[in-house]
Amino acid sequence: MTLSPRLPFFVYGTLRPGEPNHDHFLRGRTLTEEAARLAGAVLYDGPGYPYAVEEAGGGGTVYGELVTARPEEYPALLAALDRLEEYAPDDPRNLYERVAREVLRDSDGTAVSAWVYVAAPTVAARLRTRGRLIDSGDWATASRPPRAPHTP
Repeated sequence: MTLSPRLPFFVYGTLRPGEPNHDHFLRGRTLTEEAARLAGAVLYDGPGYPYAVEEAGGGGTVYGELVTARPEEYPALLAALDRLEEYAPDDPRNLYERVAREVLRDSDGTAVSAWVYVAAPTVAARLRTRGRLIDSGDWATASRPPRAPHTP
């Protein structure tokens, strides 16, 4: 089994502060949470949670938070977030893929490598043809139906 590097997480949906899964998964388990953005992706509305979809050519920006886990919490948090996002390595049924991507801190523009859960290829293809794009790239400010916790 290959160990994953201990990268921070870029969250852009139900794990953001004030959203339904933030307190359940992140409260008390993080060192820092700071505004950040992911370039080269767009955001689609899902059934109570969003999907970031990477775009060839680098168009679009997704807004969220860069979350750094407490070292003693990292293994359990990584496993919990993988379960929440229904991600398993190399599983063709994944809704999301966990990928390392460069995100930019809003405070100073510093680039940081972070884990990002992006739409799996089959989900991304479906969203590109039939999905509802969130033009702002910011799910927290998008006009959408009431939020529901995303639980597997």
